[in-house]
Amino acid sequence: MAEPREDDFLDDVEDLEAELQDLDELEDEAIELDELKAERDEYKDRWMRALADAENSRKRADKSRRDAEMYGGSKLARDMLPVYDNMKRAMEAITEEQKAAAPAVIEGIELTMRELLNVFKKHGLEIIVPEVGDKFDPNQHEAMFEAPVPGTKAGDIIQVSAEGFMLHDRLLRPAQVGVSSTPG
Repeated sequence: MAEPREDDFLDDVEDLEAELQDLDELEDEAIELDELKAERDEYKDRWMRALADAENSRKRADKSRRDAEMYGGSKLARDMLPVYDNMKRAMEAITEEQKAAAPAVIEGIELTMRELLNVFKKHGLEIIVPEVGDKFDPNQHEAMFEAPVPGTKAGDIIQVSAEGFMLHDRLLRPAQVGVSSTPG
């Protein structure tokens, strides 16, 4: 067998160095690929978050628009409630003699009241009309006073001072009522 020569060792060392250099280049490429994948994942995450933010903004804007359509007139509606109260008191104060003496005026007042109620209904305004004997509901009624009344249970409505109003599903003004306390 022939003895290995020094040139053969040098050739083997050069081959090994070339292979090591190739491995280093592959490792560098793998690291660069991992970095690119991480960057891609970060951009994808940002894109998904931006998409979710845009969808949430659209939903908020839709809800805001719907609320504005339904409840935007609540200030005007609230300001109209005393007009309703005064018209109702005027109609309740009309006597039979006044009806006979000025039927056209009375009819005009009644027509105005009907038109006011039609406008309320058209815009989602409902009247809360509690009756004496109904149970007090803190979600729709405001207790103006409490008094013991024989023949009633605690929490029964004993007097209605003013009707309440709902605007769609929101309380605009609670009905003002007197409530029975435990009878003495």
